[in-house]
Amino acid sequence: MADQGVRPAPPAAPVKAKKRPKELAVVNQAGCTGCEVCIEFCPVDCILTVPGPEYDQHKKLVEIDLDICIGCKLCVKYCPWDTIEMIPSAESLRTASGWTQRSVLPDAEWIQNVPGVEIVREGPLPLPGTKKT
Repeated sequence: MADQGVRPAPPAAPVKAKKRPKELAVVNQAGCTGCEVCIEFCPVDCILTVPGPEYDQHKKLVEIDLDICIGCKLCVKYCPWDTIEMIPSAESLRTASGWTQRSVLPDAEWIQNVPGVEIVREGPLPLPGTKKT
């Protein structure tokens, strides 16, 4: 006689890997003015503020967290300086490492060991994930 009160657990659903968009947005920080217009239109909040040269409060840059970007193209559409481009996903990490001067993503795989990129871990400007004190 089988125990009718116990049923086997259903098989676990396989974990699907995140599908990368065909293209990702990459900021050429050499042309970025830090106006932050792109931040207002990003639906997934993947655009971060980076302190500008010598931490000048009036000269900031932006950076896109490529692990979060969904490739929606809104930042490209609304950037008044045409400094954000859509790059094929396979090339986006290499392009971003070439166009990035300063980063607040020190643990991002694409930014590690890139020569010429300053990793900003602290400074007078609030960094993403920190609160003003």
